[in-house]
Amino acid sequence: MKEKKIVNIHDTAMRMLSERGVTLKDIAELVYFLQVPYHPHLELSVCLENVERVLAKREVQNAILTGIQLDLMAERKLIDGPLQDILANDESLYGIDEVIALSIVNIYGSIGFTNYGFIDKQKPGILEKLNDKSTGKVHTFLDDIVGAIAAAASSRLAHRAANSE
Repeated sequence: MKEKKIVNIHDTAMRMLSERGVTLKDIAELVYFLQVPYHPHLELSVCLENVERVLAKREVQNAILTGIQLDLMAERKLIDGPLQDILANDESLYGIDEVIALSIVNIYGSIGFTNYGFIDKQKPGILEKLNDKSTGKVHTFLDDIVGAIAAAASSRLAHRAANSE
C-alpha cells in the first residue's frame, strides 16, 4: 500500500508567495495603504496580523496555489493555444484572474470589493512590481490574488475597528 504524503497547504502557499517575491510585509503595506486614511494611528503590525488571518483561510491558500501554478505554466510556455498568449500578456479583457481574486475579497463582506477595485487601479507597492512586464515573469493571477488578500485583510481590519468603537 502506498503511503500518502501529507502536504501542508498553508506552508506550501506561503513558500510559493515567497518564491515569487511576495512577503507578508509587502501585503501588510498594502493594507496600511488602504486603511491609514481611516485609522491615522494604524500600525503595520496590526495590518500584518490581519493578513495572516486571511492567509489562514483554506480558500485563500487554494487560490494562491492555483494562481501561481497557472502563472508558472504560462511563464514556462506550457499552455496551449491562444490562452498562452492571453496569460503571458495579462490581456485586459481576460477576467478569470479577477474572478479568483473576488473569491478572496468576498470573505469579509462587500467592503472588500471597493478595497480591491481601488488597489487594483492604484497598484501601489508590490503590485507595481508584479505588474512590471519587463521582468519576464508572468504574474497574471498573482497580482490580483495579492491585491485581494490585502483588500480582505483591510475589510477584516475595518470590521474589527467598527466593532470596537
